[in-house]
Amino acid sequence: MNETRQLLFDTVTELFAERCGVDTLEAAKKDGWSPTLWRTLEQSDFHLIAVPESIGGAGGDLGDAAVLLRAAGLAGAPVPLAETGLLAGWLLASAGLAVPKGPLTVAPVVAGEKFTLSKKNGRFTVSGEGRHVPYGRIAGRIIALARNVEAGCDMVIVLDPGAAVITPGANLAGEPRDHLRFSDVPVDANDIGLAGGIDGDGVRLRGALARAIMMSGALERVLALSIQYATEREQFGRPIGRFQAIQHYIALVAAEVVATKSAVNHAVAAAETPTAEFAIAAAKTRAGQAAGVASALAHQVHGAIGFTEEHQLHYFTTRLWAWRDEFGNEGEWARRLGRVVLRNGADALWPSLTANVHTGER
Repeated sequence: MNETRQLLFDTVTELFAERCGVDTLEAAKKDGWSPTLWRTLEQSDFHLIAVPESIGGAGGDLGDAAVLLRAAGLAGAPVPLAETGLLAGWLLASAGLAVPKGPLTVAPVVAGEKFTLSKKNGRFTVSGEGRHVPYGRIAGRIIALARNVEAGCDMVIVLDPGAAVITPGANLAGEPRDHLRFSDVPVDANDIGLAGGIDGDGVRLRGALARAIMMSGALERVLALSIQYATEREQFGRPIGRFQAIQHYIALVAAEVVATKSAVNHAVAAAETPTAEFAIAAAKTRAGQAAGVASALAHQVHGAIGFTEEHQLHYFTTRLWAWRDEFGNEGEWARRLGRVVLRNGADALWPSLTANVHTGER
C-alpha cells in the first residue's frame, strides 16, 4: 500500500473507530443501517471517492475505493458505501449522468434478472423486478441497468424507489435486501444514458469484487477479535491463547486472512484489465471459502460466548456468511473460474496467475 492510501486507510479507520462502535452496530439492527454514520461519510465525500469529479464525485480511483471498503468491512459499517460509490457511481459515470444526493443502490443484482425500458406515446417507461436489492428501501435513488427494447442496447436509468412496489427483506446480518417491482413507471429523458459497454454481467463482476473487498476487512476483524479473546480469557490459571489447540485455530484464521487479502488485492489491480474476470472470480471464491473456515474457527476460539448477542463477534461472522452469497457464492465463482481457464487454454493459465502481480497492494 502506497503512502497516500495508507494515510487514507488510517483516516477512515479512525473515523469508523469513533463513529461505528458496538452501539452503532446494535442500533442499526432496527432499520438495517445507520443514517448518522452515513451523514458523516457524506460530509467528507468518502461515499463518492471513486466517482469522477465531472459528475459530482471525489475523483479517486478503484484502488482508493478498495481501501475505503476494506476499512468499512473491518468496522462492519452498516451503510451502502459499495452500492453508492463503487456500483451506482460507476454506472452513472459510464452514462455521463450526474450523481444524485443521498444513498444510492443498483438493480437488478441477481443473475438473469432484467429491467426493460420502453417508449410509449413519446414517454419512456421502465418495468421489471429486482430481488435482494441492497438497501432498496432506504436509497434516495435506484440506479438501474435496463434493456432498451427498441434500440436493442443497455441503458443506465435513475429511478425513484417511491415509484416501486417494495417488499422489505434482509440478509443474515440484518442489512436491507429488498424486492422491488416497477410496472410501466415513467422515466425522465434526462435520467437516461447509454451504458457505455456495461451489461448485467459487468455489474455482477463489480459487485462480487466489492463484496470480496469488504469480506477481507471483516476477516481481519474476526482475526483481531479472536486474538484479543484468546489473550484475555483464562482457563486453568492461564490465557487460553497459550494452549496449542487455540494457537493452531488462530494460525489457521490468519492464513485465511492473508490468502483472501492477497487474492483481493490482485483482483483490484486487475479489475480494469483483460484478466479481470479471472482475478475477480478467484477473489470471490477465496473470500467465500475463507468466510466459512475463519468464522467456524473463530467461534471455536470464543466458545459459547461467541454465539451470543452480547459479544461483538456475531456482527462480523453474520456479515461474512451473508456477503459470501451476494453477487454469487464461492461455488458459482469457482465454476466460472474453471470455465475461464478452459476457455483461455493451458498456455494462458500462468500469465493469468501472474498478471498484475507487481501492482497489487501488499
